[in-house]
Amino acid sequence: MRSIKYFFIHFLSEPWWFKLLIIATLFSSIFFSSFLFESQPYLQSFAKLAAAVFFGAYGYKMRRSRMHFRVFSSLALLCIVLAILELLW
Repeated sequence: MRSIKYFFIHFLSEPWWFKLLIIATLFSSIFFSSFLFESQPYLQSFAKLAAAVFFGAYGYKMRRSRMHFRVFSSLALLCIVLAILELLW
């Protein structure tokens, strides 16, 4: 519970453009990965790219902690690979 509270307090102290980026990428990732767009691979790929931007932005913000930076960067890279595979298959 402390870590969730820490992330929320940390989020509130960020600049407005970062808050806007995080909220937009999170909601677009959730919206475009819904069942409504299941048959459209381009929108599914866009959802994965939005998730990659989300994880990349938080990874960049957490770059002082090596473990958090590596985890978020790995998740961003995984999302990019999945987006490319979605387009190719």
